[in-house]
Amino acid sequence: MLDSGCADGPLRYTLRIEEGQEVIMIGYVTFGTNDIDRAAEFYDALFQEIGASRFMETDKFIAWAVAPDQPALSVTKPFDGKAASVGNGVMVALAVDSQDKVDALHQKAMDLGGMDEGAPGPRGDGGFYAAYFRDLDGNKLNAFCMG
Repeated sequence: MLDSGCADGPLRYTLRIEEGQEVIMIGYVTFGTNDIDRAAEFYDALFQEIGASRFMETDKFIAWAVAPDQPALSVTKPFDGKAASVGNGVMVALAVDSQDKVDALHQKAMDLGGMDEGAPGPRGDGGFYAAYFRDLDGNKLNAFCMG
């Protein structure tokens, strides 16, 4: 539950977690797109690889997740009506449970016209296995697993 500090002055929030309550820090991430239909085709096909599907959409917004109560990724036409642009240094990491799924997501992104930003493979020596790619709007994603 969020509790706003005081009515007068700066708005502050304190997160109060009930005992036994699971807390997920990220609810969803949104990418801007200039072509919602093209983005939808890309993510519909890409997310089939990990069992994610659309769970919320309007004519300007679509969100995908593996379950409605899990973190989601969405695409939207910018609210201000201006062209969407890519944030330099921004990336969304998609957690999967195997190297095979990392490989499959990267390959699927390539098959769908995405750009390679780093082939699948181990990174460092701590068991981190990842692949990096960009979607059709230039947004950067990473698929990774540990172990």
